[in-house]
Amino acid sequence: MKKWIAGARLPTLPAAIVPVLVGTAAAGMPYHLDRALLAGVVALALQVGVNFANDYSDGIRGTDKNRTGPMRLVASGLATPAAVLRAAVIAFAIAAVAGIALSLQVDAWLIAVGFSAIAAAWFYTGGPKPYGYNGLGEVFVFIFFGLVGTLGSTYVQHGSFTVVSALASLAVGSLTTALLVVNNLRDIPGDEATGKRTLAVKMGDGATRRLYLALLAAAALATLAVVVLHPWALVAFIAAAAAIRPVQIIRSGATGRALVPVLVDTGRLELAFGVLFAASVGVGR
Repeated sequence: MKKWIAGARLPTLPAAIVPVLVGTAAAGMPYHLDRALLAGVVALALQVGVNFANDYSDGIRGTDKNRTGPMRLVASGLATPAAVLRAAVIAFAIAAVAGIALSLQVDAWLIAVGFSAIAAAWFYTGGPKPYGYNGLGEVFVFIFFGLVGTLGSTYVQHGSFTVVSALASLAVGSLTTALLVVNNLRDIPGDEATGKRTLAVKMGDGATRRLYLALLAAAALATLAVVVLHPWALVAFIAAAAAIRPVQIIRSGATGRALVPVLVDTGRLELAFGVLFAASVGVGR
């Protein structure tokens, strides 16, 4: 059980939880908690599914051999590729069932959005031409875990979007993308050695560090725009305290395993932001 929990990569789960929290709060009352719960199941199952799918795909390609980050099941030999693939399929199946149930309550066309998210999760590192190996991972993460996740969570509440949710989706997307950026920054040496052309590999170490800082700044600016509409959202800036250590480490030039705490801290930053934003906007509305 411990190895499967580790393989699910818990530090990345805020990327799934936060869009639902923020998007639901931005929809305004009355809240449909059953729909929010289903949206949460979809998001969490997708995140776990993509983590296992990446473990499987990277493992069978051999691109995890020189990995400096957290343990991977296939590369470490703790689980067979077939078992990890099965775990990914089960997670995606849970996401599909919950997503279909949610879509039938709101709009059937959302089913197509859900399956496009599953496809994006699989082809990140799976298939003959994974887009994650060509520097497009950050773009898809911003779209699906930022815009789609947040705006989708708003839409399933009342069948419409709000200006607040649109601005909030930019903040959430920026923070979630920052998670992937620091992950790929840490893995530059190993990815270069195995021919994995992530955005970090293409941009280089220095530019990737600047991108990470820019994403945190973008999240702050988007939140500041929400404050103009809902002053209570200013409370979300308390989460900025969680950014102090990761920013210092990034600016210090740390590499390899020294960057692992940045991944954990960025996840905590996003989770803190999500909880504070959702609570403050919910009160303000």
